[in-house]
Amino acid sequence: MNRFALTFACILSLGICPAAAQTVNWYKGNTHTHTINSDGDSTPADVVRWYRENRYNFLFITDHEHVTNVASLNNVYGKAGAFLVIAGQEVTDSYDRKPFHLNGLGISKVVMPNKLPGAVETLQKNIDDVLKAGGIAQINHPNFGWALTADQLIKLNRYTLLEIHNGHPLVNNMGGGGVPSAEAMWDSVLSSGKLVFAIADDDSHFFKRIGDPTAPTPGKGWIFVRAAELTPEAVIESMKKGDFYASTGVELSDYKADGRLMTVTIKEERSSKYRIQFIGKNGQVLAESTTNPAVYTFKGNEAYVRAKIYESNGKMAWTQPVMLTRP
Repeated sequence: MNRFALTFACILSLGICPAAAQTVNWYKGNTHTHTINSDGDSTPADVVRWYRENRYNFLFITDHEHVTNVASLNNVYGKAGAFLVIAGQEVTDSYDRKPFHLNGLGISKVVMPNKLPGAVETLQKNIDDVLKAGGIAQINHPNFGWALTADQLIKLNRYTLLEIHNGHPLVNNMGGGGVPSAEAMWDSVLSSGKLVFAIADDDSHFFKRIGDPTAPTPGKGWIFVRAAELTPEAVIESMKKGDFYASTGVELSDYKADGRLMTVTIKEERSSKYRIQFIGKNGQVLAESTTNPAVYTFKGNEAYVRAKIYESNGKMAWTQPVMLTRP
């Protein structure tokens, strides 16, 4: 890709492609994890060990109203360029008996819930407090307890990430009863002109019940971040820019955009088949492909374009949107 095309792509997507002449890597990580420091069943060391042994590259520990000191964990389990633990917290708030949960990723001190009158007011204050604490804000499981609507997500500002796939078995990822899925809510936010990036993660609590389908166990969803190095700063910066994709098992070799095209390249498994949808405003399917790489040519009137990859055994991946109409 030439310098002009690369620059134009990064303007469109706000950063889905790396800087020219810079070596980058894909790093696998989980952004929603619990230990015995809140409502998990295992120690931070046991939790970290599970993710390291299962070939993750980074892990955010996000206990409720507790920030884990990750220095000692990194001293024992960290490995330069291979594995890293990053501090975080799940801010646990509510209004009118509805749960509003927000991850502060990369914070070093606890952010306490505010419990203000009003759903948007409560969550917005928590988002702003996460930013003041030096973190980035991830809105968790919007359909948990049927807590949030797309209209409320549109009214909120300054959050970077939205969970569209959460591994907990009781968060209603798919919606139902007239309530849209978390992914459809994401499309509503994008269609309003707000740029928010999609997260898949575990919300893992129970490491002693692996194999129990009724339990929030690890290994259900993750992200692949593209970064020059494996450091907290590099991982978080790539997440701020949307230089990552979400997955429940599909792995990509690459995805990129230039001034004309979005290209998605799948790292295929021999026994699987794949289908790629390119999706635009209001969740409309713009095109579908079974080729690898799959290529979409921008028309300019889509508002945004994102890709969703389906694998024949139910695994999925979601790329971040290229905004063709700037917010």
